[in-house]
Amino acid sequence: MAIFYQLFCRLHYAVLPEGGVAMEHLVTKLLEDFEHGKMTRRQLIQSLALAATAPATAGAAVATPDECKGFRALAVNHISYQVADYAKTRDFYADLFGLKVVADTGKQCRLVLNDNNTFIIPRNAPPDVTPPRIDHIAYTIAAWDKNTVGAELQRRGLQPRPDLQQPDHSFHVKDPNGFDLQISGKDMTAYT
Repeated sequence: MAIFYQLFCRLHYAVLPEGGVAMEHLVTKLLEDFEHGKMTRRQLIQSLALAATAPATAGAAVATPDECKGFRALAVNHISYQVADYAKTRDFYADLFGLKVVADTGKQCRLVLNDNNTFIIPRNAPPDVTPPRIDHIAYTIAAWDKNTVGAELQRRGLQPRPDLQQPDHSFHVKDPNGFDLQISGKDMTAYT
């Protein structure tokens, strides 16, 4: 319960004067806390899930589409999680939280969190990576048009790279800290 109180406090202090929530800063802080051993994987996943749903329930704290200067994020699409043994991680999360396992390739799979298409991708880490490590987070945006989104990301100097698995449905860019950020449309699902 303490982790939810901490997250609530972070959400409270992350509210911008314009009324929007500084979600990027919150996610960055959560990832830093996890990487520095200040929270467990379970606490990280719970916190990210709560952070993803908090704007939908906060009402007044969410910027309206007319107030947004960029894209309007609808949800966390997925979290890509590099691990030492994806099968062990898959079995742990599927058993503990009742997550549905889909698209299991023998090296990675997708664990569906709920009906709104949020999922986790545990995958075996490459040899040069010390697991566990969150390698990227994908956000689903409201109005997806590959050409329009690509042009806007280019205009912002973000050098968008089409996703290797679903190039028509998402781009990868680097945030100001060098973290891999994936921006996707609603058609990028755990089942495609």
